[in-house]
Amino acid sequence: MMKWLLIGLLVVFLLLGSFLLTPSPVDSQAWNPPSPPAMTGVLAPNERLRLADLVARGQLTGPEDIAVSPRGDIYTGMADGRIVRVSQDGRAQTWVETGGRPLGLAFDRQGNLIVADADRGLLSVTPDGEVTVLAREARGTLFRLTDGVDVGPDGQIYFTDASSRFPISEYAYDLLEMRPHGRLLRYNPETGKVSVLLDHLHFPNGVVVSPNGDYLLVAETWKYRILKYGLKGPHEGQAEVFASNLPGFPDNLDVDSEGRYWVAFPSPRHPEIDALHRKPWLKDLVARLPAFLQPGMDSYGLVIAYNEAGEPLISLHDTRGTHLRTVTSVTPNGDTLYFGSLDNDRIGRLPFKAIPGLGD
Repeated sequence: MMKWLLIGLLVVFLLLGSFLLTPSPVDSQAWNPPSPPAMTGVLAPNERLRLADLVARGQLTGPEDIAVSPRGDIYTGMADGRIVRVSQDGRAQTWVETGGRPLGLAFDRQGNLIVADADRGLLSVTPDGEVTVLAREARGTLFRLTDGVDVGPDGQIYFTDASSRFPISEYAYDLLEMRPHGRLLRYNPETGKVSVLLDHLHFPNGVVVSPNGDYLLVAETWKYRILKYGLKGPHEGQAEVFASNLPGFPDNLDVDSEGRYWVAFPSPRHPEIDALHRKPWLKDLVARLPAFLQPGMDSYGLVIAYNEAGEPLISLHDTRGTHLRTVTSVTPNGDTLYFGSLDNDRIGRLPFKAIPGLGD
């Protein structure tokens, strides 16, 4: 018995030693996040997301963002690199394959679908399904995680490279490292040139241009905030905080015809992640653990609408996450909201008129 005990202790010692001596994949930086806001008032938990219809349930794999064509077809990107077209009656069919991981989607004025592909960069897909790579780098730095995209009223394309260090398969490392590897970018379709508008951002994610094109909003996911960047007028080229200390990790953004900005939150705040941020040495150790032992997203659905002043107007929840969870996009189209998810097999569809409290 003593022999086997000693052998067991030796194995544990060797495994522990190997774990401690293995270099960490991250070089973490300390950050002291603010205390999360109270989930009361407008933010109080409810079950409004559970009122949504489920479109193409079981036919999709990780429909991260949604774009709706003028004829009403729904387009969304899959985890396997396909872009799928879904009819309003819920029939899904493969439209094109990008060869990467399509995330953000937006139609331009010519009817092309502009795609932020995490692996391949900024793409354009013609109505006939021809895929073209528009951009793969800026200032000599390759995109590692092309993420959100929107097209301004003037045809300029605004998009984000969430991390120049980690690909989408390692996005959790970017969170643990907490260093500003992200950039906000602009692509000029006439010249084919890419401009860097903002750099040193902490995982810039979704982006949306204001209806009149005078500014845009970009989600800085790891900092729990949304930035406002001036595109013209007296604040052109200047960035300021639009909304801060958000109750979760902001992802894709969009704006409806009433000027409300809709924000998708894949997960509420994690107390353990906030605590980890104060101890970079511990984050370096956690990054060595298998993925299933690292902090992950809660099974929860959360969407919040904000006014032009960055004040919350209404929140939609699925507290159990059994109907719509890990919501990564909310797309207003006409009188309806569409919800995408990085971790689901369906698209949510909810008419404005079915949302209790909206406009009260």
